[in-house]
Amino acid sequence: MAETPQASVAARKTRTGVVVSDARDKTITVRIDSARPHPVYGKTVRRSNKLHVHDERNEAHVGDTVSIMECRPLSAQKRWRLIEITERAK
Repeated sequence: MAETPQASVAARKTRTGVVVSDARDKTITVRIDSARPHPVYGKTVRRSNKLHVHDERNEAHVGDTVSIMECRPLSAQKRWRLIEITERAK
């Protein structure tokens, strides 16, 4: 059974993060922060990871909060693309 395009888009992961670098052309680096309780001790453990995101129009800048979506591999490192800029840096 073939999937419809709408079904595959709905299954893609979306994340929200902060732009930490916009030095490269059409690429931004986004930091995703997460906080969850430690499985044994219960203390909140904060973690972050950085993702390379495709920004076709070079519109996001350092400090902006952005929404990103998973996509096909665009380069050796880029697997995400920019959906929207949620909040501009002050």
